[in-house]
Amino acid sequence: MQISVRTTRIRARGNLSVLLRVPAGSPLTEFQCLSHDGTSPHSLSRVYIPRDLAPAVIPDESTWPTTVATPLAEVEERLCARLPTPVEAATLRISPTLAVLAITRVATDTVGRVVEAALLALPGDRAEAVFATRHTPEGRRAEG
Repeated sequence: MQISVRTTRIRARGNLSVLLRVPAGSPLTEFQCLSHDGTSPHSLSRVYIPRDLAPAVIPDESTWPTTVATPLAEVEERLCARLPTPVEAATLRISPTLAVLAITRVATDTVGRVVEAALLALPGDRAEAVFATRHTPEGRRAEG
C-alpha cells in the first residue's frame, strides 16, 4: 500500500471548530492522505491538527501516521455509511451513488485538549475495518 500526503494550512470553521473544540478562525494544519492499493485509491483521510501541535517537520509517507507528538488519553471513532461528497467520489474514483464508510476520529490528550480530528472515507466496495481492543489485567496500566 502506498500513501501520499499533502499538507495545507487552513483556518477552523464549521464542523472542524466543533470537533477540535477551538474558536472559528483558529489556525490548523490539514494532512490529506490518499492511500493506494495498486492503482486503485483505497482510502482518503483528512487529518486536522491545531497548528501549535503540528509537527515542525512534515512526516513523509514512510513515517505517516506514526508521528504523534502528544500522549493521547482517549480516541473516539464514529463509523457510518453514507454517500460520498463530490470531492470524495472524484478522488476515490467511485460512483457518487456508491456508499463510503465514513469514520470520524477525535483524539484527546491527557489534559482534555483535542489534539486531532480525522475524517476518513473508504469506498464501500473495497473497505475493511478491523477493530482491536487490548485488555490488561485489573490494576495494571496498558502501555503502548
